[in-house]
Amino acid sequence: MTVVWINGAFGAGKTSTARELIDLIPNSTFFDPEIIGGALPNLLPPKHLAEVGDFQDLQIWRRLVIDTAAAMLAELGGTLVVPMTLLRQEYRDEIFGGLAARRVAVRHVLLAPAETILRERIAGREIPPDLPDGELRTQQWAYDHIEPYRAALASWLTADAHLVDTSVLTPYETACRIADAVGSGTVPVCDIVQTPEPTAETVAAGVLLFDEQDRVLLVDPTYKAGWEFPGGVVEPGEAPARGGMREVTEETGIVLDDVPRLLVVDWEPPAPPGYGGLRLLFDGGLLGAAEADRLLLPGPELRGWRFASEQEAADLLPPVRYERLRWALRARERGAALYLEAGVPVG
Repeated sequence: MTVVWINGAFGAGKTSTARELIDLIPNSTFFDPEIIGGALPNLLPPKHLAEVGDFQDLQIWRRLVIDTAAAMLAELGGTLVVPMTLLRQEYRDEIFGGLAARRVAVRHVLLAPAETILRERIAGREIPPDLPDGELRTQQWAYDHIEPYRAALASWLTADAHLVDTSVLTPYETACRIADAVGSGTVPVCDIVQTPEPTAETVAAGVLLFDEQDRVLLVDPTYKAGWEFPGGVVEPGEAPARGGMREVTEETGIVLDDVPRLLVVDWEPPAPPGYGGLRLLFDGGLLGAAEADRLLLPGPELRGWRFASEQEAADLLPPVRYERLRWALRARERGAALYLEAGVPVG
């Protein structure tokens, strides 16, 4: 099962190209995630929707896109052609990683006309007549997203997606190029780790490693949003501390000689669709400058790494992980492990 994800700025011609493409790729189906956004007013309270400016910022939208695409492929098989702008790398990670976890291969294509051509297309775009002030709002939305598109293009999009310059191409010509590139393998499957979603509670072990300024090592996974500690799910029959050590080596190339000291045991409650479980953090000690210089990121799991102060980590980590880190640092200072429930010390 495969997804061909057609990315690009608003007005780049994604939808019209996708409709042409399904006639060129055998056993392919069109799926526009815009319909998920259109359904959200029927699912969420108006007040909740009003708190965000873009439905992509809603976790429910991103999850429904993953689940709907996977369900369509389970029903129909073949290839799903998805025209949708994704300019935030963490949303790309979440959606593509979620599809990979369901054993769905994603081929990422970027339509990239010259900016002058893009602006001309936005200006000439047809607007549905039943939208009040639709032309003004829709065009302004597209213009407002040119700068975020330019920033994404400069930082990650060109390295991640197969680029097609559509400045002088019709949607059909663009679709022909994409079909040829997909068929020949020129558009590779996105190099993102497959992490099947758990079907029961899990035990996960993270290891905190510190530099000479007492900053903690954080890593940036490709398959989920937000920074994380080195570590992962403990395998059946594996001791948690040993599992954390194994994950550190697999993710960074660092081999820990000594079993790390326990800092925190945190019980994460089930929050559907997640099952929760035990989350342990260990103290891996000082990572010297020479060791840090040899730090590697093998495989497709991690995009980057950095050392962060506690204050910096508050901006990088999702809230639940930051709370876990905060209490782990207090436990490290006191020399005694802490037991948490949902990130709050108990006892």
